[in-house]
Amino acid sequence: MSDVMIAVQHVFKTVTDSTGSLTILRDIDFTLNKGETAAIVGASGSGKSTLLSIIAGLDTPTSGTVHIDGVDLFAFDEDQRAALRAQKVGFVFQSFQLLGNLTALENVMLPLELAGRRDARAAATQMLQRVGLGERLASYPKVLSGGEQQRVALARAFVVQPAVLLADEPTGSLDFATGNTIMELMFELNREQHTTLVMVTHDRAIAARCEHRITIEAGEVVANANSPSPVAV
Repeated sequence: MSDVMIAVQHVFKTVTDSTGSLTILRDIDFTLNKGETAAIVGASGSGKSTLLSIIAGLDTPTSGTVHIDGVDLFAFDEDQRAALRAQKVGFVFQSFQLLGNLTALENVMLPLELAGRRDARAAATQMLQRVGLGERLASYPKVLSGGEQQRVALARAFVVQPAVLLADEPTGSLDFATGNTIMELMFELNREQHTTLVMVTHDRAIAARCEHRITIEAGEVVANANSPSPVAV
């Protein structure tokens, strides 16, 4: 059985409007094995977040495809891709994307309930305790700090024990200390659950801790470096 968890194959993304066509991604091609960590780096506007959304199946390529654990994402329709995400993929958004009318506990329970898990409350409680929010279960997002909201988002992504975790600038809106705490949690959970972790980041220190660094410039991969000895965490 293959160890490849993510295979991005000749992905192009072009958008067209009244001013003409713009190619956002051009022939992106790489693979990541189960449990590996990768940072996607590059200047703002280089196509990093678009690539992450395509890997998640939230956006579609103009051509090329993505395989997640051997499954061709774009052979599926939108509903089938959503079902695959629910089974295998967690996504941590820069803007958290928490539901304001749900408590921290209810936000983390939601993906478990959608999956029909009978232990949703117990599992969500345990994960929130794991990220240091055991005293905030009944709090709504509006009364949580940015760091607390990010930890709820992280708990929601990890509670389903996804095979793949995708994170878009997970520390981008956080102060240094809180950002470090979030990254420690991500790497710790990556090791514990053997989750393949892919993140978009501008932080060189975070990128240096990943096994792979994929550098994108103007929509193209210009470097795909393997760290010979990733920084210990």
